[in-house]
Amino acid sequence: MTRVLVVEDDPQLVRALVINLQARRYGVDAAPDGATALRLAASRQPDVVILDLGLPDMDGVDVLKALRGWTRVPVMVLSARQASDEKVAALDAGADDYVTKPFSMDELMARLRAAVRRTEDVPLAPETTQVETGEFTIDLLAKRVVRHGRDVRLTPTEWHLLEILVTNPGRLVTQKYLLQEVWGVPQSNKTNYLRVYMAQLRRKLEADPSHPRYLITEPGMGYRFEG
Repeated sequence: MTRVLVVEDDPQLVRALVINLQARRYGVDAAPDGATALRLAASRQPDVVILDLGLPDMDGVDVLKALRGWTRVPVMVLSARQASDEKVAALDAGADDYVTKPFSMDELMARLRAAVRRTEDVPLAPETTQVETGEFTIDLLAKRVVRHGRDVRLTPTEWHLLEILVTNPGRLVTQKYLLQEVWGVPQSNKTNYLRVYMAQLRRKLEADPSHPRYLITEPGMGYRFEG
């Protein structure tokens, strides 16, 4: 059973989320504040976390940073904060998705399923298990990236984006396809997510992120990996 940790201090919203998740056969734990969330995350080892930013004891971004200190569990931010800089701050801190309130429960569940899919192992052909470039090496089976002899820590979302691109070398991967595969939503208004995550990948992998050699943007269309 997939286990979800809901971190939210609104009792009515928690109840709605728990009912909807349990109806879809998810196991659910709920935390009303950041301290409880961190304790439950360590003890219950959830498969995905739904995290509100406006918690009574600490900011949700601080909870996110604490989680990212030891786990790559997918984290979906659920927040009333709609400013783009708030979203970018959460994504930069390691969030895998950002859903603004009010939201559609069906869309939330679709994005939750996408978050879970990103952590599942996908069988790969033997010839596609290792990708080497002049800057970094990717082991697709071990889900490991090494650059200049050091492991590069990627979030599940960063990894999934990179995995799709490197397993389609030289091919244009459209924005719509990436949004559907990674977030479960093909809407073009989510392309800012792609820009943020591609910028993060370039900072971690490219020698000159502003002039990428490997992770190429095709303006208005999508992205391409050049090995």
